[in-house]
Amino acid sequence: MAKRVAVIGAGVSGLSSIKCCLDEHLEPICFERSNDIGGLWKFTTTVCSITKRPDFSETGQWDVVTETEGRQDRAVFDAVMVCTGHFLNPRLPLESFPGIHKFKGQILHSQEYKIPAGFQDKRVLVIGLGNTGGDIAVELSRTAAQVLLSTRTGTWVINRSSDGGYPLNMMVTRRHHNFIAQVLPSCILKWIQERHLNKRFDHANYGLNITKGKKPKKIVNDELPTCILCGTVTIKTSVKEFTETSAVFEDGTVEENIDVVIFTTGYTYSFPFFEEPLKTLCTKKIFLYKLVFPSNLEKTTLAMIGFISLTGSILAGTELQARWATRIFKGLCKIPPSQKLMAEAMKKEQLIERGLMKDPGADKIDYISYMDDLASFIGVKPNIPLLFIKDPRLAWEVFFGPCTPYQYRLMGPGKWDGARNAILTQWDRTLKPLKTRTIPGSFKPASMSHYLKAWGAPILLASFLLIYKSSIFLKLVPEKLQDRLSP
Repeated sequence: MAKRVAVIGAGVSGLSSIKCCLDEHLEPICFERSNDIGGLWKFTTTVCSITKRPDFSETGQWDVVTETEGRQDRAVFDAVMVCTGHFLNPRLPLESFPGIHKFKGQILHSQEYKIPAGFQDKRVLVIGLGNTGGDIAVELSRTAAQVLLSTRTGTWVINRSSDGGYPLNMMVTRRHHNFIAQVLPSCILKWIQERHLNKRFDHANYGLNITKGKKPKKIVNDELPTCILCGTVTIKTSVKEFTETSAVFEDGTVEENIDVVIFTTGYTYSFPFFEEPLKTLCTKKIFLYKLVFPSNLEKTTLAMIGFISLTGSILAGTELQARWATRIFKGLCKIPPSQKLMAEAMKKEQLIERGLMKDPGADKIDYISYMDDLASFIGVKPNIPLLFIKDPRLAWEVFFGPCTPYQYRLMGPGKWDGARNAILTQWDRTLKPLKTRTIPGSFKPASMSHYLKAWGAPILLASFLLIYKSSIFLKLVPEKLQDRLSP
């Protein structure tokens, strides 16, 4: 009989989890509180509580209580996948803004903002310059009388398209870039990145440069620099205080007649359906093993899917998390015992509190490193050196090309026969929608990259072999000398 798995939430993480459950012949039942999606899952259903059964230490089972249209139901599940995401509970730090309660205008959190209609001819102050703050400011600049964008730290602004007009994520998220980033000193890497980002426009001239001593961050926005240049968006420092109709900023400037304040100040984690101590523990990422499994459970039958912030695609990340989790539910993969995980997490927490260690949950995680970490547990991490020997053309694309999720379907559980061809032809599919105007007789000469692709793989393979032989030689020489010196 297939194990029953409760999937909480039918967003992108929930959908990935359902698919992975089916792939492993588990029986998923998804609970979604909205009515946007129906079918395999129970929609307009609120999860009231998820608690351990009395025999949890032997069975690992959970009692899940749900409510639909005022009627409660209780069911037993062999495993639970929480896929509610981290955009449920808005963080609205009003206490950090003196005078905000005197302000007579409208106050919103970005979660409440839907469309720019209704903001015509209004003066809007957006607080917080992340991706959401930048997007809202740009969109409102087309209808509002004036948009003010307040930031404490500044930010680097990058385009969705890279040099040559190619998709940025496909040009940046590559294994050889990741390798170089690990080898180069951080100061050199930072200098290279800042120099490249300032080539498009000087961030200091636009008031976007990073405040000294603050942690650098990046947002993706194609239009913000143009809006600043046109004057429809004005960059301001952090807000010092509010009056009834105005905002006073840290630099001493005052903006009068503010109609609307929109806080784009993020979200807080919350799991109201858990009981303590699980409810609090799951909000601390250091207590989640690989950001998936709570460290304090003696049975690994609860997985937190999608509570990650990656430098790459979160969709690919959640799918790999779900693949790993479902295989653990089936007993095909293992994780360290809870005693060991809790001891390591508590040690990290103490180091963070003493300022001796940076909180790993505070920054975005490197996409390739995290994906490879999970893939190695499942047995689907691509073996690059072996690929260069068996299939140099594919190895070249895997190492030097975009690190797309196809790479984790080349081998191991969940292997897909079409993965190799999908990797070799991914640029064809990427560029095909753009080829709406073809010019007969156009000829594009072979570029340097063409010759690198033709000759790079053999040269790289030779380099690997030389390094391998050199390592064997260096190992053998001391052994031979030791034999001769021995009596």
